[in-house]
Amino acid sequence: TISINPAYAGSRETLSVVALHRSQWVGITGGPTTQTLSLHSPLRNEKVGLGFSIINDTPGFENFVYAYGDFSYTINTSQNTKLSFGLKGGFTHYNLDEAFLNNPNVTTDPFFGNYANRWNPNVGVGLLWHSNKWYVGLSAPRILNTDLNLTEENADVDYVALERVSYYFTGGYVFDLGDNTKLKPSFLVKATNGAPLSVDLNANFLFNEKLWLGGSYRFNENTASLGVLADFQVSRDFRIGYAYEYYVSEIRPYFGGTHEVLLIFEAFNERRKKSPRYF
Repeated sequence: TISINPAYAGSRETLSVVALHRSQWVGITGGPTTQTLSLHSPLRNEKVGLGFSIINDTPGFENFVYAYGDFSYTINTSQNTKLSFGLKGGFTHYNLDEAFLNNPNVTTDPFFGNYANRWNPNVGVGLLWHSNKWYVGLSAPRILNTDLNLTEENADVDYVALERVSYYFTGGYVFDLGDNTKLKPSFLVKATNGAPLSVDLNANFLFNEKLWLGGSYRFNENTASLGVLADFQVSRDFRIGYAYEYYVSEIRPYFGGTHEVLLIFEAFNERRKKSPRYF
């Protein structure tokens, strides 16, 4: 999606609006939550795509809001394949939970007071090579590090980053299993500076161009989780999806599952009817 790869902007060949809510560690107070709203569309010449996304991410007592615009340019690499180049630019807002800041043990610590309520610019890049059957993507949605200690008062303090640079490698393929059934295996590899390599493996079945059912396996060197999903095409313009994920590693007894709800609106057009998109 354009939240991690700006080259995806316009690739659906119509106006696409996606809203997502994700709640992790359900049942545990202060569990991470994420809300995402994104939209993108090709321009009339179909080579240029534009998009915008806003993400509200709350991992505990911290809050990140990402507001970014996306631009893509697509060239034909063969009769059936295209290569898209993407650029992303915008701002990241960083803040701390009000209840956390009002804690007497926190208000007296200048470390936290200096870092609350900050806006910082950032940029990202991405590539997407695809056909109607497969795709491969490579991206870094935010490539600048911002030093939270970069003030005259804190010149001699160790470097503290607002966010770490992450690199994404994605891919997938659609297999025809029959007239009304398709299989789409896909993967996502995330490499973040200072964090373990994370791998997502997915397998989804599509029935009658209406219902997606599938599963996922996510792992790194410390944790692993399994997930299931269902995604239904309610009408020609609207889709709704739900996913549930739970840990299968040693930390399972200490954390609840993860719920995710997805809503998608895509403007119908005759071209999409003749050449449907599966990613």
